[in-house]
Amino acid sequence: MIDTNASASPTPRTPTSTPRSPRRRARLRSALLAIPLVAPGLLGGIAAAPAHAASPSPSATSGHATPPNSLTCRGKGIDPTAKLHHRAETFVKAPLSTIWNLHTDVEGWPSWQAPVTSMKRLDPGPLRKGSRFRWTTPAPATPMTPATTLVITSSVQQVKHNQCIRWTGPAIGKGLRIDQGIHVWNFIKVKGGVLVRTEESWTGDQIEADPATSITYLAPGLDAWLADLKAAAETRSRHH
Repeated sequence: MIDTNASASPTPRTPTSTPRSPRRRARLRSALLAIPLVAPGLLGGIAAAPAHAASPSPSATSGHATPPNSLTCRGKGIDPTAKLHHRAETFVKAPLSTIWNLHTDVEGWPSWQAPVTSMKRLDPGPLRKGSRFRWTTPAPATPMTPATTLVITSSVQQVKHNQCIRWTGPAIGKGLRIDQGIHVWNFIKVKGGVLVRTEESWTGDQIEADPATSITYLAPGLDAWLADLKAAAETRSRHH
């Protein structure tokens, strides 16, 4: 789905340079690996946004550290122990009500974001605490897993109208399983529009066994979601 190969010029060596220790070499390899994993997400969802948009935090790569300013909704955020997490944001030039309604009308997701191939509410009425919905999205083949369709059952845990929402749930496909995803969204009115922020964590033995591959799907997926929400909200705003 994305290119995970990075090219880098070799570090010039001089007669006075000293050999790197094994620990230092490991840190260098980790730093080089992080570069291609984050960059595709930046290009996919944030590069077209105005100056209000910010790059994902360093936590976009796999690691134990939780971002210092993790997003929350009614005091709850992502899993602080998750090895896999990503945060991103974008500026949307549209009314807050337009963005909120698009985002919380989950049954309408397939109409503006192609990766959502089906959606079903599991209870009636407006989206609220306790609401549940089941949706599907394709997952391409990786060196460790076959191509499959993930079935995601999401449960809304916290919501504050026009401000934030947080849901949790597993994603299960043939040969692939994410035991628990936790997804937080914040919506902040700013001059000229709304700053939309999102953060998600994944946990599960299978995806944590290969975090370098897993993050290549989590990070660009969130960035693409933001780009789709931005495009849909701004188009709807222009037509009303």
